[in-house]
Amino acid sequence: FLCLVAQFCCGFFVILILGNFWFLAVLYLLWLYLDWQTPCTGGRRSQWVRNWTVWKYFREYFPIHLIKTSDLSPNHNYLFGFHPHGVLVAGAFGNFCTSSSFKNLFPGLTPYLHIMPIWFSCPFFREYIMSAGMVSASKESVSYVLDNKGGGHASVIVIGGAEESLNAHPGSLTLNILKRKGFIKMALKHGAHLVPVFSFGENELFKQVANPKGSWLRNVQEKLQKIMGFALPLFHARGVFQYSFGLIPYRQPIHTVVGSPIPVKQNLNPTTEEIEQLHALYLQKLRMLFEEHKRNYGIPEHKSLIFE
Repeated sequence: FLCLVAQFCCGFFVILILGNFWFLAVLYLLWLYLDWQTPCTGGRRSQWVRNWTVWKYFREYFPIHLIKTSDLSPNHNYLFGFHPHGVLVAGAFGNFCTSSSFKNLFPGLTPYLHIMPIWFSCPFFREYIMSAGMVSASKESVSYVLDNKGGGHASVIVIGGAEESLNAHPGSLTLNILKRKGFIKMALKHGAHLVPVFSFGENELFKQVANPKGSWLRNVQEKLQKIMGFALPLFHARGVFQYSFGLIPYRQPIHTVVGSPIPVKQNLNPTTEEIEQLHALYLQKLRMLFEEHKRNYGIPEHKSLIFE
């Protein structure tokens, strides 16, 4: 979805250059140069964009629900670890980039969804995603959000990243997390409380072409992901008037469960051992969150998370 919108924006920019409006393209390039660091300094959200009626229909289509398990004091900053990535990351977008129930459930907190920096290089598209509350996933950007002295900021990071989208098959519970410890280090450096978030139903929205590890398709996808920075899962779902084939996601409910915070004491120079200990505690709390709620959302009793 992001790719399609980004391509449209890039195409519109090319039309400006080739048409009689090249001067507008030049002005925008100047603006782009002057505004380049904004995605790393909190972005530029617009409540008007986040309130668009289309997002209400987007949330109701699946539908998307946000579940609170614990109060989060606005006197602290938080780092939300969002799982799993899925293909669309619908739960993260619907709950943190639109006027959802987040504000009522967690008063005083402002969520920032961190996405790959490459998206902010796309003309015009960058303005839209920033207006929705998205910011860069760079270290500089995460530090800016978590460095808010008065608290009340929540960095939302999809921990598995683009690589995890290649595991987004219906019923899959595999998370790419064992080697991902940068978010732990950032939480320690800023004293941001860690909050595990699991979005039940995220992997059920599309069917993906079989790509087991070691297959030629998976090898090609992984190589492309390393080159381009984002993955290209081959997926399909339903059409507009039929349910057998198309690119519209299936209407499967999404329940994004926000866990209890893990208190983190600020440590500007954490050791490897301290990072490992907090990472292990985070995995434990994430698994506990999943086990506690899986029965409510159709996960069989014998199913458990797989960390890799």
